[in-house]
Amino acid sequence: MTTNEITTNRNISMGGKSAGARLGLLALFCCAFVAAFLPVITGLVQAWSGSEDYSHGFLIAPLSAFILWQKREVFSRPGSAGSLGGLALVVLSLAAYLFAHVAGIATLAALSMVAFLWGTVMYLFGFRVYCQALFPLALLLFMIPIPAQIYAALTIPLQLIVSKLAVGLAAATGIPVYREGNVIHLARGTFEVVQACSGLRSIMALLTLGAVLGYFSLRSNFLRATLFVSGIPIAVAVNILRVFVLVVVFHYLNIDLAEGTAHTVLGLALFVVSFGLFLLIRKGLSLCDR
Repeated sequence: MTTNEITTNRNISMGGKSAGARLGLLALFCCAFVAAFLPVITGLVQAWSGSEDYSHGFLIAPLSAFILWQKREVFSRPGSAGSLGGLALVVLSLAAYLFAHVAGIATLAALSMVAFLWGTVMYLFGFRVYCQALFPLALLLFMIPIPAQIYAALTIPLQLIVSKLAVGLAAATGIPVYREGNVIHLARGTFEVVQACSGLRSIMALLTLGAVLGYFSLRSNFLRATLFVSGIPIAVAVNILRVFVLVVVFHYLNIDLAEGTAHTVLGLALFVVSFGLFLLIRKGLSLCDR
């Protein structure tokens, strides 16, 4: 047997041993993840099922796993050295989770869970692989509910913007209407622009949609970011349209679309409009994506 053959066989043997050790560590980290963060996962599922604002969270983890599966050859490449920075991130995430658990900070607990996954990938597969898998790993942040204080701080100004512009449109069409804060007064009744009509729910869903759509259909990171950010004005504009339609239909037809099945149908129709606008913007951006 030649020296080259001996060296090749030794490299194959070492590569197999390294792969086996990595697989064992991966199993260990998975067990630690489930043992430590099962209460966090349970809390997230309850939040997703208990609020329409975060129901899209059920789709995030499977979608992230699907994208990672598409990149599976990156994880199986030989010679990718792990990073001790990843191990440090794992330790820090566990420390943050312990603090969050004691202090009762659900958002920090969820963030520490995501950071644990980031650190695991970085430690086992290296920083280069981590960077290549960054998008599906970062996508996991969208499954974490916004803290109530921040949600309220964002919702109130959005409610005022939506109600003010919707009333302006209605007045421009000749409808006698006036506004007090987020309350809209008509001759036949009164509407209140509640949190659900502020647009924040749509913003979260459309930001997620924009991130995924941009990742799969655009190559330029700048254009991806542009499509991602476009979810904010689209969501606000569509919710202004929603309130405007409510006012017009109630004024002329005396039909209340603010509740019940009609409101649900209107919401679905406007989401289709939002998706169509997203596709139009993506089409325009794709012309620049050469």
